[in-house]
Amino acid sequence: MKKITVKLLKTLPTRYVTNGIILILALFIYGIVGSYLIMGLNLIDSIYYAVITMATVGYGDYTPHTGIQKIFATTLALGGVALLAYVFNIILTNFQEKMSEYSKGAMKMRAIENMDDYYILCGYGRVGKVVFEELTRRNQNIILFEKDEEILESIEENDSVVVIHKDATEDDLISKLAGEKCRSVIISTGDDVTNLFIVLSIRESNPDAWIVSRASKEENYSRLRKAGADKIVSPELIGGKDLYYESTRPHILKITVRHTVDEIYDEFKIISKYGCTLENIQYHIPGIETPLTRKINTMDIKDGKQFRDYLEKNVEQKEAIENLYSLVNNTHSHIISGPDRATFIKLVDELKKHEEILGINLSKKEVTEITRKNIK
Repeated sequence: MKKITVKLLKTLPTRYVTNGIILILALFIYGIVGSYLIMGLNLIDSIYYAVITMATVGYGDYTPHTGIQKIFATTLALGGVALLAYVFNIILTNFQEKMSEYSKGAMKMRAIENMDDYYILCGYGRVGKVVFEELTRRNQNIILFEKDEEILESIEENDSVVVIHKDATEDDLISKLAGEKCRSVIISTGDDVTNLFIVLSIRESNPDAWIVSRASKEENYSRLRKAGADKIVSPELIGGKDLYYESTRPHILKITVRHTVDEIYDEFKIISKYGCTLENIQYHIPGIETPLTRKINTMDIKDGKQFRDYLEKNVEQKEAIENLYSLVNNTHSHIISGPDRATFIKLVDELKKHEEILGINLSKKEVTEITRKNIK
C-alpha cells in the first residue's frame, strides 16, 4: 500500500504542483517584505516571522501593535491558512481520483484474466465501431483500446467487453495482453504511422500474435507487412467488416457438401453445437465459377428452428428452396467461423456421419471441377 501511495502522489498534475509552489513563494516574499518594512524586523527575523505566521503557529515573541501591523499579520495568517487548504485539497482530490483509477484498472485486469480468450481492438472510430459491432454480435470477448474519453462514454462494459482508456502507442499493456489468450489484434486507427508503431510494439514481444492492421494509404502496405502485420486491410476499399473476417482467418472454415433440404436443420444443429457461426452459404451452379452467395450470420439454434418451422408451414417457399438445391445438384459450401482449429476437426468429423463432404477449403476452380461432372 505504501508503494501505491507514493506512486499516486508522484502522478500529481505538474500544473497544480507548479501553481502551489508559485503561490507559496509569493506569499512568503510578501511575508518577508512586510515583516521588514511594516513590522520593522531585520532580515532573519522577517523570515522567521513570515514562516510562523503563515503556518499560524504564532509564538507571541513578535506582536503587532499598530493598525497596519495588525492588518499585515492578519492577511499573512489568512493567506497561509487558505494556501494550506488549497494545496491539501489538490493533493487529496488528485489522490482520490488516482485511487479510483487504480481500483478500476485492477477490476479491468481481473475481468481480462477471467476471459478464456479475447480480441484486442485498437481504435473506436468509424471503422473500429463496425468491427466492434461484428465481434459483439458473435459474442466474442473484446478488449478495446481508445484514447478519446468522450467516445468511450457510449460503450457499456460487461463481462465480455473491457474498455481501456489509454493510447496504445504510449503504453506497453497492449503488448502484454497480446499473448496466448489473444485470438487477434485488430488495429483500426485512421493514422498509418500510429498503426505501424503499434504493430512494431506488439510483434517485438509476441512473435506468434495474429495482427490485422488498417492501412489508409496503399503505399504503406509494405511498411506494415515488414513491421509484422499478418494482414493489411484498407476499409476504404473493402469495408470494416473485412477487418473482422481477416482477423478470424485462422478460424474460418469453408466446407463443401452435398445434402437435401430436409437435412438442413440437422446440419445446423451440429454447427451450433460446437459454438460455430454459419456466416454464409455458397450455392455452386454446375460449370459456373462464381457461386450464388446467401448471407446467414447466425449461431443461435433458435434461428435454425424458426427456418425449419417456416418451411414446414410454407410449402411454396420450401419448393423454391428445393428447386435451388436441384439446380446446384445439392452441392453448396458453408462458410463457418469458430473458436479454433480443434473445434473444426470435431465439427467436420460429426458432419461426415450425416452428409457427403466434398472437400475442405476448396478453391473456386476446384469446386467448379466437381460441379462440371454434374453437367449432363
